[in-house]
Amino acid sequence: MILDIVEVARKAGIPEKDLELYGRDKAKILPGIEEKAASRHDGKLILVTAITPTKAGEGKTTTSIALAEGFGEMRQNAILCLREPALGPVFGIKGGATGGGKSSVYPAEDINLHFTGDMHALTSSINLIAAMIDNELFHGTLGLDIDPERVVWKRAIDMNDRALREIEIARGNKNGVVRDDGFVITVASELMAIMCLASDENDFYERLRSIIVAYSKSGKEITVADLRCSHAVMRLMKKALRPNLVQTLEGDPVFVHGGPFANIAHGCNSLIATKLALKLSPLVITEAGFASDLGAEKFLDIACREGGIKPSLTVLVATIRALKLHGGMKFEDLSTPNVDALAKGMPNLVAHYENLRKFGMDSVIAINHFASDDPEETAYLEDFLRKRGIRFAFVDAFERGGKGGVGLAHKVIEALGEARSDYHPLYELKMPLKAKIEKIAKEIYRSGKVEYSETAEKKIEECEKRGYGDFYVCMAKTPNSLSDDPKLLGVPEGNVLHIRDVELAKGARFVIPLAGSILRMPGLPKVPAAIKMEDEPW
Repeated sequence: MILDIVEVARKAGIPEKDLELYGRDKAKILPGIEEKAASRHDGKLILVTAITPTKAGEGKTTTSIALAEGFGEMRQNAILCLREPALGPVFGIKGGATGGGKSSVYPAEDINLHFTGDMHALTSSINLIAAMIDNELFHGTLGLDIDPERVVWKRAIDMNDRALREIEIARGNKNGVVRDDGFVITVASELMAIMCLASDENDFYERLRSIIVAYSKSGKEITVADLRCSHAVMRLMKKALRPNLVQTLEGDPVFVHGGPFANIAHGCNSLIATKLALKLSPLVITEAGFASDLGAEKFLDIACREGGIKPSLTVLVATIRALKLHGGMKFEDLSTPNVDALAKGMPNLVAHYENLRKFGMDSVIAINHFASDDPEETAYLEDFLRKRGIRFAFVDAFERGGKGGVGLAHKVIEALGEARSDYHPLYELKMPLKAKIEKIAKEIYRSGKVEYSETAEKKIEECEKRGYGDFYVCMAKTPNSLSDDPKLLGVPEGNVLHIRDVELAKGARFVIPLAGSILRMPGLPKVPAAIKMEDEPW
């Protein structure tokens, strides 16, 4: 049931005059509606997260959409807030990030590709800043005396391209100052982070100006404000800061805005979109990337505090197939019933449930149903959760759309009525940086200890010396394990977390510890999704 986007907006309480139309199926929401809705009470916020992801698939986005469609079936007003897909995963492993089957967001092809141009605006802005740095190194017009060996701003591209991780630029005659450089994927850039953490256009502008891009030869911080290009960036970003409105396949309103990765950034859609949704709707669903140890932790520790928002409930997504993988079963054998493997995988689900309890959050477990789920396995899972007093629901929205999400929607309404959540962040900002890192490592990752490289030790010390000790911690870590080793499935108790480096994001107000071998520019897999698209009509 695809509706004209003006009708979708009307369902969300947005008049047509507050829209900038991009055809009849998508729109941007114009500035000013926030002031009109400011006096309204906030709706209830539901965060969707998941167990540790596996190649068996968990379906977190599909479940988020299913919940929105389930509310629609119940005639409950709700708005879903999602991140915008990055082209890297679209052409890499995922092939898209707009749900699946009858539990999808429309228009999927546009959202997965160019959409309304937000990713292109971000990439252009990031690379404009980079070009201004190298222009200053070449001409010295602004007298910033930039140390070419201490440029920390990276160029960006919205693509997985391992060949760009480490490069040398300006080779040849009169091309500038030759130096080592590299790219990050656009969604890992600090500019994406501040787009999603800013409260409004003015806040984005102030954060933009404070971004540290390099250091002078005397050790002085060089910021975007020093480069005198902040107004140029604002011209590129002006429309990108406006939330995008689309719909589910059943005509339910969806805001898709911003898209930082959760393993190398903070993993949440924009606060601008989420806070607007909370003023417009009694129920708001948002999704944080990957599992509770990454996206959910960052949403609850960083985004909620920056936005002054308080979630009412979490939905924790799992599948029997994924739990069997965590229990040691081989991927190719997952369709074979195996209650023992399921039982051995259950600690991963429990660990993520317990992680959310550490933030004071009550959870509903959403089990995505697969045709290969065996009745004996299903009965074991139901019995396991009932004995522990954990609320759960099975979801079958891929095949059935909103009708397959109604059960989950009912459980969520039931949980919201009991109000058992008492949200609080995991750590206090006044704690030293290492204490915050170790709190996350030991409480959320189940690490026995944290080891720091000499480089990481020095950078943490420098951050605190420069007055950034009270910043948030935004961990960069593999999503494939609670530890920093992607091969360790289940719950690797007592693992050692290795912090090899630390980066500072002053505009985002967080430090980024890089754990294990995590990189901020992904590579394509051996057989990218782009190759698989060759057999499909374009």
